[in-house]
Amino acid sequence: MRWFHRDRPPDVWETGVAPEGDIEAAQLIREICAAAAVITERMATLRGRNAETEKAAESERYQAAIKCALEVAKKISDDAMRDISVSQIIRLCVKAGHLKTARVLLRAIQSDRIRDELITESPSLTDQDAAS
Repeated sequence: MRWFHRDRPPDVWETGVAPEGDIEAAQLIREICAAAAVITERMATLRGRNAETEKAAESERYQAAIKCALEVAKKISDDAMRDISVSQIIRLCVKAGHLKTARVLLRAIQSDRIRDELITESPSLTDQDAAS
């Protein structure tokens, strides 16, 4: 029954728009992280008989968002802007509970101030490092 089935509009990361500069890239990452945060919230609240199927689909969308955001972040030439963009991705990973990914990305941040800020917000980012 396709009467009520709607095709969802493409996500921000599915549009294929390539940012032309660092500012546009940072803005795109911000938009991707905001959209992916909604996905993580939705995944946390899914219940019912189709929950596993929906969680798998939402998880796939989340992974695609993270992958796209990281690809865009690699193209940012300004170190400070790249650090801020990667910190947004780290916050998203922490929110989704992907601490392993967040810890790896934390090592990519060059600014001590931003790194310390992230660790203050999420002390669980250092648990792995303390054990090593």
